[in-house]
Amino acid sequence: MKRILREPLLHFLLLGAVIFAAYGMVSKRGNSEPGKIVISEGQVAAMAEGFARTWRRPPTREEIDGLIRDRVQEEVYSREAVALGLDKDDTIIRRRLRQKMEFLTDDVAALAEPTDDDLGAYLQAHADTFRTQRCFTFRHVYLNPERHGENLARDAGKLLAQMQQSGAQADVSELGDSFLLEHTFQSLQASETVKQFGEKFAARLGELPTGRWEGPIESGYGVHLVYVGERQEGRVPALAEVRDAVRREWANTRRLEMNEKFYRELLKRYDVAIERPQSAEEKRLAEARVK
Repeated sequence: MKRILREPLLHFLLLGAVIFAAYGMVSKRGNSEPGKIVISEGQVAAMAEGFARTWRRPPTREEIDGLIRDRVQEEVYSREAVALGLDKDDTIIRRRLRQKMEFLTDDVAALAEPTDDDLGAYLQAHADTFRTQRCFTFRHVYLNPERHGENLARDAGKLLAQMQQSGAQADVSELGDSFLLEHTFQSLQASETVKQFGEKFAARLGELPTGRWEGPIESGYGVHLVYVGERQEGRVPALAEVRDAVRREWANTRRLEMNEKFYRELLKRYDVAIERPQSAEEKRLAEARVK
């Protein structure tokens, strides 16, 4: 069944059925008796169901009558507004009608259920969308340039030598100058590293060897001595790790493709003429030719 639902021929037939149904509804509405309003049993049941979902209880008889009166009033006003042409050139109405036409194809697109092969192929074709970011686990000691002045390089060098002797056991909370941010970061994503420390700092973290103190490294705050404990490179995750996300993107892409096909089929029914206003240069040339 899944294989059948993925066949392009079936999609074409379903698309044709949607178009036929759309024009059938338009035709049916146009042939309805202009002076007659019918509130069907199904419509009344739908109104009662909507009331129950909102208020968590079934409506009373009086409330049902009120819903019906509102529906009749809405129908009267909408018909009279259309008769007066109030729906013409209304951007909100036009957008809503476009949405309702696009909804016709959404159900067609939703029929297909992707296989693992479909999702795997989509994941590989859109690898950058799902690729995990590079992450850094590091510790740092901050040196304030304003405090150290001309001795910044000397002080950084002396402190670096001291910390290289201490290695991973160095107590970063007791060293360097006070700093607003944390001194230790676990699996900090590259984008977040850029946000907190700047691009130059993040780029250097990607170059430093792991397991030893290095520096000084510049950031937007000043300079830092850094110990990179671990660096996790970005990668394309396995399908099992991101299946739900891949399926959502696959379904959305499929929906957009079906909407585009639907639109292209409808567009064939029209001869489109676009009358563009003349540019200032075109007007000048036209005036020159007249002279």
